[in-house]
Amino acid sequence: MEKESEILGRARRYEVTAEKKVEESDRPLFHLSTRCGWMNDPNGFCRYHGEYHMFYQYHPYSTDWGPMHWGHAVSSDLLHWKYLPAALAPDAFYDAGGCFSGSALTLPDGRHLLMYTGVSGKKKNEEAESCQTQCIAVGDGIEYQKYEHNPVIDGKNLPEGFSRADFRDPKILQEKDGSYTCIIGNRAQNGNGQLLQFRSEDALSWRYDKILIRNDGRFGRMWECPDYFDLDGKKVLLISPQDMLPEPDEFAGGNGTLCLIGNTASGEFRTEAVQTVDFGIDFYAMQTVKAEDGRRIMIGWMQNWDTCMVRRKDAGWFGQMSLPRELHLKNRKLLQSPVRELEQMHGRRVRYTAERISDRRQLDGICGRRLDLEMTIRPDENAEYNKLKRFTMRFAMTGGGAEHLFYSSLTYDASLHRLTLDRKYSGIRRAALHDAQCPVTGDTEELKLRIILDRYSAEVFVNDGQQVLTMLICTEQNADQIDFEADGTAVMNMTCYELV
Repeated sequence: MEKESEILGRARRYEVTAEKKVEESDRPLFHLSTRCGWMNDPNGFCRYHGEYHMFYQYHPYSTDWGPMHWGHAVSSDLLHWKYLPAALAPDAFYDAGGCFSGSALTLPDGRHLLMYTGVSGKKKNEEAESCQTQCIAVGDGIEYQKYEHNPVIDGKNLPEGFSRADFRDPKILQEKDGSYTCIIGNRAQNGNGQLLQFRSEDALSWRYDKILIRNDGRFGRMWECPDYFDLDGKKVLLISPQDMLPEPDEFAGGNGTLCLIGNTASGEFRTEAVQTVDFGIDFYAMQTVKAEDGRRIMIGWMQNWDTCMVRRKDAGWFGQMSLPRELHLKNRKLLQSPVRELEQMHGRRVRYTAERISDRRQLDGICGRRLDLEMTIRPDENAEYNKLKRFTMRFAMTGGGAEHLFYSSLTYDASLHRLTLDRKYSGIRRAALHDAQCPVTGDTEELKLRIILDRYSAEVFVNDGQQVLTMLICTEQNADQIDFEADGTAVMNMTCYELV
């Protein structure tokens, strides 16, 4: 096996060369994509020395999942990212199978601490009970040294019956008294997910504290990638459950996203409200950071384990992060909005007021794949015999002379108060998950939408962020037409900004 420095050094040399093979125009404009190879979960999302740092699950050598490294990028505004050298590589006995997801914080002496899950590389029939452990690396924002006493939390720290094989994704927090708390996903003896809490005085020596919350089997099985924070007077848990069963109007099946809002007055987390974080197809493993001005900002992996086959085969990269989103609570409901920094990228503006839509048509000046588009839709009160039943916006659409008509669509069913985001006709050549739906809450007479397009993605914010739907699209960039159609008559107000 290569020495530690050789494994990380080889990855760093490779990414510098491979990055040059990807044209900037072939990447998203303002979503962080992997430097090269494969990207999944965001890791260690934090502020350090005045910049936002984002690490991510990373396999530099291939656009397929492989031995996990930590990629690394920094930004001053959450939209323009600069790549730094890979931070971690699987080069120790306790993480030879991969350096998996984790978090970061700043130590009192100014050093930067990363906490991650190390996988030992042993097969499941060979000491499976010790294959996932929690490890530490400390550095200066570029170079990181793994702690000599790793792993800092392993199977010896766990009560009897708690899984050692499903024990991952530490979220480390510093308390007001200077001590540290760590929340880690785990699977109980009955197979259900649970979140465990550990405590430390120095972030290096840890002891098991308690079960913070148990999954009763309703929300999938294993709970991955927990994030835990205070927001508007409540405690909030963000979790990515695996193997969820669908429920009407709320949770889709498979790999989901979950927001639990509650309190810890009794010691354990007591849930007061539950909701889906993102109703779309491609969103998972979200992490948050507290901005210097106090905002709570969230980023997720803009992908899903059930949809990894939906990709461009000719690209030298696979995987990108979502648009950063500001979070708020209102009436025990999580609201999301694009970070306000996006407004600094507003270019050419086109506006329409009280535009009546019935037949399918395009609007002058409304086209492109890098747009911030705000619109309201309501029934035409004067159309007594042509009441609004359905409204559709098609985007990333090929022009009339194209060999194939490709497009993605957003459809509002006014009778069911339901939105559908669909990429069935976006050029996908294999059977795959291609649509997602969500109920529309709030004022159902007037629908308010904000749609962010960035080359290979669409993010839809509904009624001031009461719901959000995220979806990747792989249609070629010359498919940039947009049209609108209504069954019945809709009255639409719209402001569209080109993003530059």
